[in-house]
Amino acid sequence: MPIPTEPIGSIPRTPQLVAAWRDLAAGRIKAVEFEPIADHALRHTIRRFEQTGSPVVADGEQTKPSFATYPLAGLDNLAPDGVVIPFEDGHTRQLPRLVKGPFRYSTHASKYLAAAKRITRLPVKQAVISASALSLIYPDAGLPDYSPEQFLADLVAEAVADIRQCLDLGADSVQIDFTEGRLSVRLDPSGGLLKYFIALNNQVLSHFKDEERRRIGVHTCPGGDRDATHSAGVDYADLLPSLFQLRAGRFYIQLASEKDPARVLKIIQEHMRPDQTVFVGVIDPINPERETPALVVDRILQAASFIPIAQLGTTDDCGFAPFSDDISTSRDTAFAKIEARVRATKLVSARLKLA
Repeated sequence: MPIPTEPIGSIPRTPQLVAAWRDLAAGRIKAVEFEPIADHALRHTIRRFEQTGSPVVADGEQTKPSFATYPLAGLDNLAPDGVVIPFEDGHTRQLPRLVKGPFRYSTHASKYLAAAKRITRLPVKQAVISASALSLIYPDAGLPDYSPEQFLADLVAEAVADIRQCLDLGADSVQIDFTEGRLSVRLDPSGGLLKYFIALNNQVLSHFKDEERRRIGVHTCPGGDRDATHSAGVDYADLLPSLFQLRAGRFYIQLASEKDPARVLKIIQEHMRPDQTVFVGVIDPINPERETPALVVDRILQAASFIPIAQLGTTDDCGFAPFSDDISTSRDTAFAKIEARVRATKLVSARLKLA
């Protein structure tokens, strides 16, 4: 089998779509006016994905408000003043805060998967947000008549449904975005918050059979947004041993932008299990320079010296635009980087004579 290669997901939006997102949020246009602009961007994005030669494509998250908040869009039981996520360049993103129960998703990711599958015949992967990320919307002070236990039960049920619907619809794989994993170590160096997140996500994963979990993956990175991160300073040694305790079959791990990738690969080698496939990041979305296939080949070969080839895959460190207004990377640069990853992975597969 050739080495598998997959994108993480998000692609910078077209200028027209970025403007339409802003107009929609400000009430200057209605949903009926927004939809054709979004559909055009989605079709253009998938065609560009196909042109890279990628064996697996994604929708580029063109029609998600963000990778994290799509289940919350339009809910009437939220306030805007939730947890603030600080990035290292000083900018922030903020989650909403739940003000009353019960908690239900407004949108499931299968909506985006169905739209993408209508456009392409290639396998489509679908990203979903983790239960642990959404757990942060419940206020520390609690809510009258809606206990933390009730909230978590509802949250787990919705997260399970989110993944289940995508698997049933034929997603090639379902990727759980877990960027808050590394951030949790920054917020709580004792590891208690990370341990809680791992246990919560394992509650979700326990609802799936072994063969289903082989199609479910977890993505970790230090949170790339506007060419900045929220937790790149956190040592991977404080995250990865716990990460591989997740009952998932695939792990998408940011690596290209790490200062000492060999050290990280050694940690991966020590803690990955025989039933897990590790997709190492060989493309740095934050770096404006476009990687050459030769550079990416070297990165893949380095990873192959630590990870059994039958358990190795390649990916990008992060999505290229996790929020709808992130245009810090151009679309042309994003697709050029993806094409370099695809070409390099094919070259290594041929060099290693992997049929």
